[in-house]
Amino acid sequence: MTIRRAIIIVLDSLGVGELPDADIYGDIGSNTLQNIYNNTKMHLPNLRKLGLFNIDGIKIPDKVDKAEGAFGKAAEQCAGKNSPVGHWEIAGYINRKPFNTYPNAFPKELIEEFIKETGLKGILANEVGSGTELLKKYGEEHIKTGFPIVYTSADSVFQIAAHECIIPVTKLYEICKIARKIADKPQYNIGTIIARPFIGKDKDNFERTYNRKDFEATSFGRNMLDIIKENQMEVIAIGKIEDLFSGRGITKSIHTTGNEDGIEKTIEQIKADSDGLIFSNLVDFDMLYGHRNDVNGYARALEYLDSKLPEIINTMKETDMLIITADHGCDPTTQSTDHSREYVPILIKGKYIKPNVNLGVRKTYADIAATILDLFEMEKLKDGISFKNEIFR
Repeated sequence: MTIRRAIIIVLDSLGVGELPDADIYGDIGSNTLQNIYNNTKMHLPNLRKLGLFNIDGIKIPDKVDKAEGAFGKAAEQCAGKNSPVGHWEIAGYINRKPFNTYPNAFPKELIEEFIKETGLKGILANEVGSGTELLKKYGEEHIKTGFPIVYTSADSVFQIAAHECIIPVTKLYEICKIARKIADKPQYNIGTIIARPFIGKDKDNFERTYNRKDFEATSFGRNMLDIIKENQMEVIAIGKIEDLFSGRGITKSIHTTGNEDGIEKTIEQIKADSDGLIFSNLVDFDMLYGHRNDVNGYARALEYLDSKLPEIINTMKETDMLIITADHGCDPTTQSTDHSREYVPILIKGKYIKPNVNLGVRKTYADIAATILDLFEMEKLKDGISFKNEIFR
């Protein structure tokens, strides 16, 4: 027997400790999992059984003598610490040239070009900051003027927030597509344009919706998704995976409205007959809890996933392999509301996966793609080293 389907579940932002170059990114001391555990009464019995707390460097005493899965962690080699480059690296492509960031907000000429090309009469903000705080600051003015709120963060992002009743979602997407063309110019080189729709009557109840949409740079190279699709196997994207890969290499895309919906739709796809890849992103860890420094909310979301893990595993077929990982960190216990440069966990489970295998510290997330392609007996990519021989029975 062999593996016919890989199921990757990305716990968006669940880092497991600062990387050696964390100082360059201002992330010394970040350790998303450890710090949540230290600051809450979080209980994760099923992830614990798989070996989450046995990962090298995790100082959580609740380890198991024999993990039911293979476990390890991986370093990020790409330049950056956001979802696009993290997911690209998981899929086997390392983005070595960094996108530009704008720690002092966007230059005047970029904003002027954006206003001219979109036909807008103006914008609000052009600041670096937390989106939820900027909604409180500018949301009511946006409703009065109709001007969208434009802002950035420590990542290479151009974010555009608009009330769904002031600028309809479809119109906001059109504005973002124009911004994407501008952002692709070499002098700007921005990684992601993000549509940030919100609702609510005033600053006390503004709420971002799940109509968020990311418009990524398409500069990423050949990756696992391309190869699996070319080999006539399914690539099922759940959550924001389609946006992160600009729809490329995907045979089916499924929209979600948060973690619970994402988990249910992942289970539905596991139950269905398919060979290839199910690639699922659970965005709430990052969007609702990491960026908002909501430690208790993050812990509760992890506990909910943990409670659903037995159902996920029991639904799997004999030839399935489950990989639980992350794309970066976003430690909710630090003062920062930005992503953090951290290792990510790797937990692997399946009928033909050896239990209690310590994969140690992998040099790159791309080892995940290398292993899947090796198991599928498909074309190798230049980055990543397969750990098939370590985990396959």
